[in-house]
Amino acid sequence: MLVYEEETGKIIKACMNVFNELGNGFLEAVYQEALAIEFELMKIPYKKEAKIEIFYKGNKLNKEYYADFICYDKIIVELKCVSRLVNANKAQVINYLHGTHFAVGLLVNFGESSLKWERLTLLKNKEK
Repeated sequence: MLVYEEETGKIIKACMNVFNELGNGFLEAVYQEALAIEFELMKIPYKKEAKIEIFYKGNKLNKEYYADFICYDKIIVELKCVSRLVNANKAQVINYLHGTHFAVGLLVNFGESSLKWERLTLLKNKEK
């Protein structure tokens, strides 16, 4: 069983609803705004452009990053609008997970002809 399976399923459904309505070709900011509306409609708790505090050996660093969304106070959601996801996109989410100690992140790409997403995790025991 996947960690936060129900929650990530709802987030992906919200992303699909936005993609089915808008298609591809818009800027990331358009999808982010539409997704916030969809989260409201689906009653998914979220923080938009959520500040991510990064820690090193227990010390909070001054440098801050901003995730597109943090949903349910435990899942990072990062949006992209690119022709295809690359390793650097995945690394961004993995770094956010390392820095926050969150277990799960979703990388969602609205830039392809169909919606693409990847579920990324730092769990030591592999999910099935």
